[in-house]
Amino acid sequence: MDTHKRSIAKTFTFRIIATITTIILVLIFTRNLALAGTIGVLDLSSKLIIYYLHERAWGKVSWGLKRGS
Repeated sequence: MDTHKRSIAKTFTFRIIATITTIILVLIFTRNLALAGTIGVLDLSSKLIIYYLHERAWGKVSWGLKRGS
């Protein structure tokens, strides 16, 4: 199972990539930088928490893990 620090690091790196993607998509569709920034901030803050909780929950699930041979 991952440590809390590793889960936090994975959470932040994934969210940065995903939020940049969201901002770019909003810019492409709306051409509105202010709206893209607002949506990016909301996306980042809400999904950081959700992803971290999801990652920690999966850390408690043994399904699909291979044990040492």
